[in-house]
Amino acid sequence: MSARFVIDALDFVRNAGAHHGKITPAEFVRLQDYLTDSQGWLEYTISGVIGSEGKPLLRIAVQGEINLQCQRCLASMVHLLDLKTDILLARDENELSRFDEDDSVDGVLAVPEMDVLELIEDEIILSLPISARHLEGKCSTSRPVGEEAVGREHLFAALAALKKLH
Repeated sequence: MSARFVIDALDFVRNAGAHHGKITPAEFVRLQDYLTDSQGWLEYTISGVIGSEGKPLLRIAVQGEINLQCQRCLASMVHLLDLKTDILLARDENELSRFDEDDSVDGVLAVPEMDVLELIEDEIILSLPISARHLEGKCSTSRPVGEEAVGREHLFAALAALKKLH
């Protein structure tokens, strides 16, 4: 696993910090439960900015590809990540509670040793589809309509043959 990137969240924002890098999906331990393999690279950027209301926030962007399992055919499928999110930093538990009351706001407690890659992993997991599926007709088990109709005829022919035996 690569070295973790740890920041003092509020200091990072005060200094208008910015960091970018590349990481393999294999380096995200919890993400492994959602992946079919650990191939590829993810590029990320994190910036500390003051939001429109004067509140400190972390701006996160992640781009890349990961391989998920299609829930229709169970084969591997490429999922494109193009994630952009802003996370408000709460100075204390009371402020975090207020953020939690507003569903339109994502907030975390600003801590002096915040693991950026863990935060990025959280955001990737939250962005994943509930049920990943290939586009209609792209699954490995899907058949053209003509083949499906022929299969039904054979099924009914087999049933008719069984009926004649009894």
